[in-house]
Amino acid sequence: MASYKYSEDVCKVTSDEFDEMYQPGSATPHSGIYNCKGCGQEVASNKGNPLPPQSHHQHAVTQGTIRWKLIVKTV
Repeated sequence: MASYKYSEDVCKVTSDEFDEMYQPGSATPHSGIYNCKGCGQEVASNKGNPLPPQSHHQHAVTQGTIRWKLIVKTV
């Protein structure tokens, strides 16, 4: 899980872009930190670059497929 020390360094927003799930290898829609909803692994990715592919890491069957979700957006 992403963490921070000083609350003045981040701001909370209510935006639909934080609700979307993205497939492995798809174009990154927003620069930031993405969380794999199956296992919790996090990656940083820049807008336009591909999100890590399916072969980036492996899941147990119980974790389901790799799905990336934006958790921290950078500007």
